[in-house]
Amino acid sequence: MKVEAVERGQGNMIVPLPDVTLRAGDRLVLRDTPTRLKEYEKILAGTLYPVGSGQSPVDEDNPLQAADQQIAEVVVIQGSPLQGATLASYRFADRYGLITLAIHRPGRHLERFHEKIGDIQLVTGDILLVQGPRDQIAELKRSTDMLVLDATIDLPFTRKAPTAMFIMKGIILTAAFGILPIAVSAVCGVLPMIVSGCLSWRDATRALNAQAVMIVVTSLALGKAMVDTGGAAYLGSLFVAVSGDASPALVISGLMLLVAFFTNIISNNAAAVIGTPIAISIAGQTGQAPEAYVLAVLFAANMSFATPMAYKTNLLIMNAGEYAFSDFLRVGLPLVVLMWLAFSFLLPLIYL
Repeated sequence: MKVEAVERGQGNMIVPLPDVTLRAGDRLVLRDTPTRLKEYEKILAGTLYPVGSGQSPVDEDNPLQAADQQIAEVVVIQGSPLQGATLASYRFADRYGLITLAIHRPGRHLERFHEKIGDIQLVTGDILLVQGPRDQIAELKRSTDMLVLDATIDLPFTRKAPTAMFIMKGIILTAAFGILPIAVSAVCGVLPMIVSGCLSWRDATRALNAQAVMIVVTSLALGKAMVDTGGAAYLGSLFVAVSGDASPALVISGLMLLVAFFTNIISNNAAAVIGTPIAISIAGQTGQAPEAYVLAVLFAANMSFATPMAYKTNLLIMNAGEYAFSDFLRVGLPLVVLMWLAFSFLLPLIYL
């Protein structure tokens, strides 16, 4: 716990030197995240007061204000005033109004104890994980002293959680009882989310990923083209010809294996859109009900564990966890095989 000052009497601040002896009635001036401040309050059996308020303690009626908080990564660049200095000596928290949560130094593992962060001498290339208000991080971005990476994350503010949950339940119930289609219900739910302050226009527009939308659009177009040109029927007949007189259970198993292979190379949306008309064509040519074949495609399209490019979340995990391609193969491939065997047994058992 870093103590910035000791308040002894109204407006009487004492520098927290190591030899200062605390007295009854002294107030410690702290700067930290709300979670850590509440932890200090519990451990020390004390009472938290907001800065400048000696009468209203922090409680449920007067919570700590930490709205509009973000987490960002800041790089110490060549020529930065932080180069060769420590966070404590530079008074980083006072200058920028940001709390440093951790320090990463490429090629080395630094101890991440909070009380030691301020005493670590920084060098060029060090990455600081900081937390603070959005405007403070924006101000730091405009500064030339440090480089703020684009991987800025908004922290959740739970004050609006009940409202957001109420709206979400309304969307689900409206769609579940058939009042509105889920697509219409979800879009209509965005408006009360924005009006109530649960979501800002900025966050709503940022959530629209053009790349993901284009992947879905092109996948649907590719699937329709395969149906209209007879490509799906051709691949279905080719699959039936290769499988020969194999039982429907083996055909379903082979179809799942084929789609599972494709979903780890292209997106799962594309694999599902392409595989579904092929599955229906196979079912029609073999005289079987299409449910088992379509479900085989849908389950197989979600076996996207074996490669990092199989799904967007895999890429995020690969970057954040510093994983290699081989890590996905080592863990994901056995999982794909396990699910393939399980569904190859269950689908024919239930639907055939």
